Amino acid sequence: MESKIQVLSTVRVQNSPDLYKLVDSLNRTLKKQDLMFGLALDENDKDVAIFTIYRT
Repeated sequence: MESKIQVLSTVRVQNSPDLYKLVDSLNRTLKKQDLMFGLALDENDKDVAIFTIYRT
């Protein structure tokens, strides 16, 4: 069985030390609605984080 992950939205935001807490809370709260949230640093600008919402 193949899992399909669909990107719903991607936004670039100012990086913050506590940003991962928001992503963790969203993932724990909304996983039963087949939503997943990701956070990554921009490779070219470490002051920018890339926040992505996925449907699983």
